[in-house]
Amino acid sequence: MTDGTIEKVRLGTAGPEVGVQGLGCMGMSEFYGDTDEASARDTLDAALEAGVTLFDTADIYGSGANEEFLRPFVTAHRDEITLATKFSVVRRADDPAFRGISNDPAYIREAVEASLRRLGVDVIDLYYMHRRDPGVPLAESVGAMAELVRAGKVRHLGLSEVTGAELREAHAVHPVAALQSEWSLFSRSVERSAVGAAAELGVALVPYSPLGRGFLTGSFANAAELSEDDFRRRQPRFTGDAAAANAELLEPVRKIAAAHGATPAQIALAWVHQRAGVHGLAVVPIPGTRRRGRLEENVAATRITLTPGDLALLEPIAGRVVGDRYPDMSSTSEARE
Repeated sequence: MTDGTIEKVRLGTAGPEVGVQGLGCMGMSEFYGDTDEASARDTLDAALEAGVTLFDTADIYGSGANEEFLRPFVTAHRDEITLATKFSVVRRADDPAFRGISNDPAYIREAVEASLRRLGVDVIDLYYMHRRDPGVPLAESVGAMAELVRAGKVRHLGLSEVTGAELREAHAVHPVAALQSEWSLFSRSVERSAVGAAAELGVALVPYSPLGRGFLTGSFANAAELSEDDFRRRQPRFTGDAAAANAELLEPVRKIAAAHGATPAQIALAWVHQRAGVHGLAVVPIPGTRRRGRLEENVAATRITLTPGDLALLEPIAGRVVGDRYPDMSSTSEARE
């Protein structure tokens, strides 16, 4: 590994130091159509070469297949990377569309053992609650996660898609290093309460889908263009009239990209990175990609600084987006605000 090309930041007040941009690995196994395993493995190597050290997966991705896919890379570079995975979304082999949520302490203990086994490690660096089940007291779930830290199975705790109030409640039980939530030019609901709470508590923000699931790159204008097995075909923002309306919102992104000699994706990522200074907290987006070229493009965004004029042009976009983030928003933080 080289000494890297991107800056480092700390996750939480006592969490691991990581490259200021991470890599989301979900699409290497599922959700975005067919993948080329050799290309995906080359992308992992390219990430490490560029100074990316936070690698993000979850037990739901490919029903464990993504964790297993990462195992050789993790084994080869265990001391160089920060490994993050998640629990709580439950799938069923007999119903591929089924998604349940469990925050039950007994389930958490089972889930961590399964992830440790698939990843081939003794300890997970950052363990997230992927989704919140309001039917289980948060203190019970986070208490069970804290037990994993004391047992040496997990080093640091994270939460995903929680409100500011929930983050404060969890942090009072055990320090939370990172909050992972969707945050992009198209999705800013995390700013309602969670960002302020994270800044107050010293919790890092790890934005997922910082490129609006690829829509902000301009690589597709309607999900109908994508393969049949691409989950974006079922996302409200990317279909029909909503897709047409949202595609028009990319014009200022393209304009700013041209002025900087950059791509729309780089401008979208630069905007996310600059949230750190705006809100006073560490921000480590985890754009996902399966190709070395895209990885290098994404990392280069860390070297772009948007001007006040640029930011003013981008500011109205999120408020004009048509459509929800998911077909079913019941498991999102917005549903509990």
